[in-house]
Amino acid sequence: MDPVAEAIEIQKRYGYNDQQMADLLRCSRVLYQQTRTGKKEPGGAFLRGMLRLLSPEVNRSSVVERETGETNISLQLVVDGTGKYEIDTGIKTLDHLLSQVARHGRFDMTIKASGDDPHHLAEDIAICLGKALGEALGEKRGITRMADASVPMDDALATVAIDISGRGYSVLDLAFNDNDMQGFPTDLVRHFLESFAIEGRLNLHARIAYGTNDHHRAEALFKALGRALDMATRTDKRLGSSVPSTKNRIEK
Repeated sequence: MDPVAEAIEIQKRYGYNDQQMADLLRCSRVLYQQTRTGKKEPGGAFLRGMLRLLSPEVNRSSVVERETGETNISLQLVVDGTGKYEIDTGIKTLDHLLSQVARHGRFDMTIKASGDDPHHLAEDIAICLGKALGEALGEKRGITRMADASVPMDDALATVAIDISGRGYSVLDLAFNDNDMQGFPTDLVRHFLESFAIEGRLNLHARIAYGTNDHHRAEALFKALGRALDMATRTDKRLGSSVPSTKNRIEK
C-alpha cells in the first residue's frame, strides 16, 4: 500500500479529522489535504511523517468520543508526544490539573468536554482518558510497564506508582482539607483517579505524603501521575516486541 493510502486508512480507522492527521504527521493541514486529495505529490515532510507514524514505537495514539445524557467529551491522546495540550472542560482547576499530566507525561492531549456537573465531568473524562491510553498502547508490547514518581510542590509532596497490568485497581491515600478548588471539590480528585485506573486497566497507587495547601497537594499529585505514566509507557528496546509479563499477555 502506498503512503497516501496508508494515511487515508489510518484516518478512517481512528476517526481523525484533517487537522489531527496533520498534527500527527507534523505538517500543515493544507499540505496534508493537498497530498491526500492528489493535488500534491507526497513530499519529504509527508513521507517523514508517515515513517514516524508507522513506526511501532511511535504510532501510539487514540481518539475517544463519549456522549451521554450528562456529558459530551472528545479526547485525543498521543503517547509519544512533546507535552502539547489543548484542554477545555469548563472547569479551570480540572483543566490545570490535566495539563500537568500532559506536560510532565510528555503526552500530546486535546480534550473538549461539557457536562451538567463537575462530578459527571471528572468521571467521564477519566473514563475517556483511561480508554484512550489502553487503545493507544494496544497489546502493551515492549513497554516498561511499571514506574513511580515523587513530586514536591512547595509545602506538598505526592507519590504515584503505576503498573499497566491489565487489572484496574487503585489504592489512594489522599489527605485534603476538603476545599472547593474553584468549582472542583478535592473529593473529585479521588474519584477521577479511581475511574481512570478502572477504565485504563492499571494499578494506581497514590499518596500525598504531606502538605498544607490543597492546590499544591493536587498539582503535585497530577504532576507525579504524568511522570509515572511517561516512564511506564516508554518502550524498552531490550524487550523488542515481547510483552512484559510472564503470562506473555496483558489483558486489555
